Amino acid sequence: MAYRNASTAPAPGTEEAAGVARTDGLLRTALMADVVLTGANGIGYLALATVLDSFLGVPRPVEYAVGVFLTVYAAWLLSVSRRAELHRGAVAFVIALNTAWAVASVVTVLVDALTATGIGNGWIVFQGLTVAGMGALQYLGLRRM
Repeated sequence: MAYRNASTAPAPGTEEAAGVARTDGLLRTALMADVVLTGANGIGYLALATVLDSFLGVPRPVEYAVGVFLTVYAAWLLSVSRRAELHRGAVAFVIALNTAWAVASVVTVLVDALTATGIGNGWIVFQGLTVAGMGALQYLGLRRM
């Protein structure tokens, strides 16, 4: 099967059989968006922790721990999303983690667990809503498979 450019070609090992439509396009897109956002967020926490701690009001050790977790999670998520066949169990686990992260973000702000600044609390809620959106898109994509 010929592709016009590399951006429309499927991931290596995911070529379609002639005449067979893929049903995982939305899911793969949502997973890759999650990889990019999560990876950038994790690297940002690690690289900018000395600046963000006073701006967000989140303790530097928490930022480092979150940065490491998000970076490792993004790498694992990339491996899940690049498989020739997406495993429903792995995707369901991703959706569950995203749901837990979103809920934990809101609870963290409600109970003032990190004593963050107003901007920090806004960032935490925004991040939780973004993660919830990723999880919702992934859920829709999983249902279409």
